[in-house]
Amino acid sequence: MASMRDIKRRKESIQSTGQITKAMKLVSTVKLQKAKGRAENAKPYFNHMYEAVTSMLAKSGSISHPYLKPGTSKQKAVIVITSNRGLAGGYNSNIIKLVTDGSGILKEDAVIYALGRKGRDALQRRGYKIKADYSEVMNEPLYADAARLGAQVLEAFAKNEVGEIYLAYTIFKNTVTQIPKLVKLLPVDPTMGQQEKEQESKHTVDDLTLMNYEPEAEEALDVIIPKYMNSIIYGALMEAVASENGARMQAMDSATSNAEEMIADLSLSYNRARQGAITQELTEIVAGASAIN
Repeated sequence: MASMRDIKRRKESIQSTGQITKAMKLVSTVKLQKAKGRAENAKPYFNHMYEAVTSMLAKSGSISHPYLKPGTSKQKAVIVITSNRGLAGGYNSNIIKLVTDGSGILKEDAVIYALGRKGRDALQRRGYKIKADYSEVMNEPLYADAARLGAQVLEAFAKNEVGEIYLAYTIFKNTVTQIPKLVKLLPVDPTMGQQEKEQESKHTVDDLTLMNYEPEAEEALDVIIPKYMNSIIYGALMEAVASENGARMQAMDSATSNAEEMIADLSLSYNRARQGAITQELTEIVAGASAIN
């Protein structure tokens, strides 16, 4: 059995850890409220932009545009959004697992654009090629950051350095649930939005009307697709930040509860050891007094 000194030291250590985890939980709670508001404000634009572009392309007929067909390169750009810090439960590991095991993209074909040091370091250790590191963006994501990343990835696609572009991020459903997701950004699949629409309602005359472009379709798409890319990336950043803080808040809450349970158990063990020591001292005193008499 551990001595009272050992139990006391361990209890003090766990109390210090519990204070840290409690403080981190409170900080994450405050950050979550702000991030949640930004994510909810960005989500309608994020969703409607995706629906508008896919619906528009589904009604565009046979348009030959570089953004609508895969390149000849076997390389696939994967934008991976994780966090710069740990202690967030399974938030980072779920995204890494999605990219390495659940994406269907071979390691030798993947070109990683990393947002977040945790994802960058983990994928680098696994032998993935890190093309660019935008980890500083995760400190305070802005639309300008999404536009800068979108421009670089689009340039690689236009130069045929990559044949497809994917985005791996975490959807914020609620404080408890965050869902890792992989979406294909380019080439745009015009049938995806149309298939979802068909499941919800029947075709109308407007659905079957071909899209008219002014100016020409190719010129319009040169402007629309980059906007679509930047909006999707920015929306994913907002979702990811909210998910990170939600996951960290839950992890710190669990850690604080575990610390409190361990402190209660150690307090009980300490009291038992103390009572045992007192009983032993009393027994020794009584035995000594009896020996004198």
